[in-house]
Amino acid sequence: MEEPSKTRRIYLDYNATTPPHPVALKAAKKALELWGNPSSVHQTSTGAKALLWETRQFLARFIGCHPLEIIFTSGASEANNQALKGLFSMAGKKRRELIVSAIEHPSIKAVAKWLSERGFKVHTVPVSKSGFLDESFFEEVLSENTLLVSIMRAHNETGVFFPIEKLIKKAHTKGAIFHSDMVQSLGKEKFSVKEWGVDLASFSAHKVYGLKGCGALYCRKGVVLDNLIHGGGQERGRRAGTENLVSIASFGAVLEKGEELVEKSRELESLRDYLEKKVHSSLSGIKVVGEAAFRLPNTSCLCISGVEGESLLMNLDLKGFSVSVGSACSSGKITESSSLRAMGLTTEEARSSIRVSLGLGIEKKDIDLFVENLQAIVTRLRSL
Repeated sequence: MEEPSKTRRIYLDYNATTPPHPVALKAAKKALELWGNPSSVHQTSTGAKALLWETRQFLARFIGCHPLEIIFTSGASEANNQALKGLFSMAGKKRRELIVSAIEHPSIKAVAKWLSERGFKVHTVPVSKSGFLDESFFEEVLSENTLLVSIMRAHNETGVFFPIEKLIKKAHTKGAIFHSDMVQSLGKEKFSVKEWGVDLASFSAHKVYGLKGCGALYCRKGVVLDNLIHGGGQERGRRAGTENLVSIASFGAVLEKGEELVEKSRELESLRDYLEKKVHSSLSGIKVVGEAAFRLPNTSCLCISGVEGESLLMNLDLKGFSVSVGSACSSGKITESSSLRAMGLTTEEARSSIRVSLGLGIEKKDIDLFVENLQAIVTRLRSL
């Protein structure tokens, strides 16, 4: 059985983070030389200020909004926190309800819990085993008391897309504001936040071949948020702290090539389908979570009966393959996926699941090698 060479691992965990694109590294190097503070008014800051504005334009053009509707943050978790906490801290006596899906990112779930402990009502919309949102329940709990709906566009574990364009229209009929964690869809599909009617949206640089330490919150003109971080007047007074220009520059450089990135991401769909077909033909007891749903082109959540995901992950890691179980935002802990359990999978099914997420540089021969090793490992583990 062939294994990856010792000098090259086969990385299949692109939904956790992506390797920096060469253009991102080039832009970051340039930004390191522009060490002036973008908020200063003298000539030393001119280059930094210009680079910050240029990146704001790149992101705005790519997602379809005005540059001044972009707030740069330290990452998507901060952007999610600012959207929810920033809005509910200004809530009046009437609109005090939040709607989220059962499988949101931990940074949304944790804030929802935090808000419920402070007197706000939180409605959690169920998601089926196939990954479909319960739209009837959504319509039932949506009311004039709803201040905010926060539902992600694409799930990080299953890859399933939620129909947020339709949900946004329904939310707006009740006067509710709509936020979406759009981290996984950025660079994998073309969209316009203006055309869809999104009011708030969160993004992350390192999930789209940029550097870590940079995220962004789209905040539609007219939506007023309280600050999450107070201090200076950066980001038009909406987020204090000197901007992380190096990571921001890497983000902009990638997004300048955004159309090309979307096209290449679409090409991954045939590789993902090839992987799933090959796994099905090589092993019994395989389930692809959300297989029948509209999904990200790069994501497969494989439920493999008779083995534990943790054992699979470690054995694959020893053979030179990087995959994941559950979410990557868990301080390195390997735990049962709360999202898969929330979808109705049994404890055994959730524990026997791994996520394979593809990205730029992955080839058919990598998939062949992965499936060959996966088959051998699963066969051995099952025999034990």
